[in-house]
Amino acid sequence: MPITASAKKALRQSLRRRTRNLAKLEAFRDVLKEIKKLVEAKKIKEAEALIPKAYKALDKAAKTGVIKKNAAARKKSRLMKSIRKAKEGR
Repeated sequence: MPITASAKKALRQSLRRRTRNLAKLEAFRDVLKEIKKLVEAKKIKEAEALIPKAYKALDKAAKTGVIKKNAAARKKSRLMKSIRKAKEGR
């Protein structure tokens, strides 16, 4: 346990940041999982309706440093690729 006042404050800050970061992480993971389920169930329209929500969650996570910018871009790209493939019927 921290002893000095500054260490106690740093602990409080890190706990607060951790909860915020986990919330952002879970937000985009949940949306991506939901879209993946819809694509597998061939519900393309519903999956496309969730794309803006997924993009928003990924961009927020990248902006605040939860994931890196290129990781967010890669996830967005793969998401669209999976939806495009499902549309074509592959």
